[in-house]
Amino acid sequence: MTGMHKVGRAGRRRWRVPARFLAAAGLVAVLLANHPVSGPPGDASQARLRIATGSPGAVYYAYGQAIANLIRADLPGVAPEVLVTAASAENARLLTGGGAEVGFIQADVAAAYRAGSPLPLAAVARLYDDYLHLVVRVNGGVTQLGDLRGARVSLGPAGSGTEVTARRLLRVAGMAPDDFTLRPLDLEPATAALREGSIDAFFFSGGLPVAAVSRLAADLPIRLVDLGHWVTGLRAAYGESYVTREVPASVYGIERVATVAIPNYLVVPATMPEGQAFALTRLLIEHRDLLGRAHPAAQRLNRRVAISTYPLPLHPGAARYYRESKI
Repeated sequence: MTGMHKVGRAGRRRWRVPARFLAAAGLVAVLLANHPVSGPPGDASQARLRIATGSPGAVYYAYGQAIANLIRADLPGVAPEVLVTAASAENARLLTGGGAEVGFIQADVAAAYRAGSPLPLAAVARLYDDYLHLVVRVNGGVTQLGDLRGARVSLGPAGSGTEVTARRLLRVAGMAPDDFTLRPLDLEPATAALREGSIDAFFFSGGLPVAAVSRLAADLPIRLVDLGHWVTGLRAAYGESYVTREVPASVYGIERVATVAIPNYLVVPATMPEGQAFALTRLLIEHRDLLGRAHPAAQRLNRRVAISTYPLPLHPGAARYYRESKI
């Protein structure tokens, strides 16, 4: 019998169901109780699990699709739905407003929403670090942050973590929105606009490598502006979420730079039942290799680092999983 173990005791035989199947069954049962949706005629009802991600071509979306595919394969009673969003800030609004059950959020955005939200958030895992990209043409005249004055710049779409971090960075650098011509572009439109010359620079915060930036670097001479020395000011003004990380030359085939990095979390409403969060965490950690095939950033998931979710608390269900798996 697949998935069962025979155990003999005192001359009797019984069946023991492995814990991973109990956790999966628990996830289905709790989701059905809270978010039932009707399947096709003749099918049993399924549980809805909406995953708030980001723009297609960025890491959140690829990661979210991989999680959804894993759920479809392992949990037939759950119907995952991947939501295309503006990313972190919109994801936080969806989670706090009942529009999603799971979402990807940068640590700096999570801190702001934890402080002001009527429905607190909790993390199930720290996933990887986002790297703030400031992408410009090699021959465009922008070599440092101050060169952006008077330029046409995309800070990312409204509701994105990119916009939050970029605005904070510019504020620390003593620059105001009036210093630029701002265009709130998502990632793919921003790369197209830089290619055609209708903007001079764009910001994007994402895990390495960002596929759209890789494609842009393959057919246009670009550089990333070094932002590493602004991290101290960001930490002083906005907290400890920001760290300095290097983008190696091998990532995009261009000169290496230091930049601002921000941890990324997989986040759920704090009201999510413990059994559901436990099962979700188990699925995430124990299938890391499968998730890593969707994007290299997913390979950075490490169960020892996953519990470091400051400033968000770990969800009690996630904490129980890590405790029982003896990390």
